[in-house]
Amino acid sequence: MTTALEAGLRTQSDAAQLAFARRERRVIVTGDADFLRLARQGAEHPGIIFYSPHKPIGEVVRRLILIYELITPEEMTGHVEFI
Repeated sequence: MTTALEAGLRTQSDAAQLAFARRERRVIVTGDADFLRLARQGAEHPGIIFYSPHKPIGEVVRRLILIYELITPEEMTGHVEFI
């Protein structure tokens, strides 16, 4: 269930979304390449999973489940995974 705060994040800057993810210790799942730029610039993050917007959603979900099953939150910290 999405909270009002999370729903409000949709209109916030990438930096604000990244700050929320850090506070809440949540991995960002995105097709927005701006998050890759932030990671390259050294922005601290709990993990970023990047998917191509052209990839079928079923495949994205299957790969997210696999990542969830194989990679610990500690291993995701500061890591970018491409699916």
